[in-house]
Amino acid sequence: MNTHTLVMEARGLVKRYGQVVALDGADFELRAGEIMAVIGDNGAGKSSLIKALSGATIPDEGEIKLDGTPIHFKSPADARREGIETVYQDLAVAPAMTIAENLFLGREIIKGGFLGRLLRIIDKKEMLQQSVARMNDLKVGIRSMTQAVETLSGGQRQCVAVSRAAAFAQHVVILDEPTAALGVKEGNMVLELIRRVRDKGLPVILISHNMPHVFEIADRIHIARLGKRACIVNPKKITMSDTVAVMTGAKRADELPADCLA
Repeated sequence: MNTHTLVMEARGLVKRYGQVVALDGADFELRAGEIMAVIGDNGAGKSSLIKALSGATIPDEGEIKLDGTPIHFKSPADARREGIETVYQDLAVAPAMTIAENLFLGREIIKGGFLGRLLRIIDKKEMLQQSVARMNDLKVGIRSMTQAVETLSGGQRQCVAVSRAAAFAQHVVILDEPTAALGVKEGNMVLELIRRVRDKGLPVILISHNMPHVFEIADRIHIARLGKRACIVNPKKITMSDTVAVMTGAKRADELPADCLA
């Protein structure tokens, strides 16, 4: 896999809400096989950017391409059909349902045969078998796929949500603050799962306020500021303090050493 191949890109995205300009000509690039962190101060436009990339909002101007082909999402369902899966902060898991049922939520497998299709009978056995295989593939250590999600810890629930996205994504996984409100141990568990998703060949867009996590896991960091991309930096070449300085406007991107930029 060529890690410089662009899987997803956006050019000149503009999104206005009345007099408020959330995106002001924003650009974005995601390469194959990378974890791209998106950071920015409040009001920087990172949430609006992610909503545009995931189909949750329609930009007023600009273009989004997937594998070099222009795409026009009208809803998150359009993005999912193109193999883009998003995990939001609120997880969207059903606590009373089992892990297997959550993994296939909205994508239930229907039994074969005339009666199965006619009566829409869910094939719970097949869903269970596939759930076990997919969780084992991602090395998620949960004992039973038949236990209710409400019995899981916060980190385990987040792992279920991330695993569901990874199971059905064909192009991109977008994660919105996946380690927020988690303790150190559980946060590290989710980070390790994100690495495994990337290592399986799926590029990941990670939105996070947790700078230590960003520097630990990201291959590149997209810094959003005032509705635009300020720059992309290499976390192995730049300090956390310089990154925050660019994010807050205390330092311009052209004031950084050239080898910091990615």
